[in-house]
Amino acid sequence: MKKTHAVTVLGREISVRSSAPAEKVAAVEKFVNDRLLTIGSALKNGDAQLVLTLALLNTAEELLELSSKHERDAALESRMLDIIGKLETA
Repeated sequence: MKKTHAVTVLGREISVRSSAPAEKVAAVEKFVNDRLLTIGSALKNGDAQLVLTLALLNTAEELLELSSKHERDAALESRMLDIIGKLETA
């Protein structure tokens, strides 16, 4: 069941609906704000749209890397299970 949670990003309170527990929503809020603060402090001008865009690009890159790693790990696990199966029948 989805509940409404109030989160604050860039000083703006936003209502979000999520089935995640409040602790997880708070962790996501902290992650986003930390990421925005890190990127924003590295820029000379504090253009919010640029900060948001860079944060989104960085986060997307990390997500794609993790997804690729997960696929490689799954393929490796499948190969290992196949080898173990062959060893057990030998």
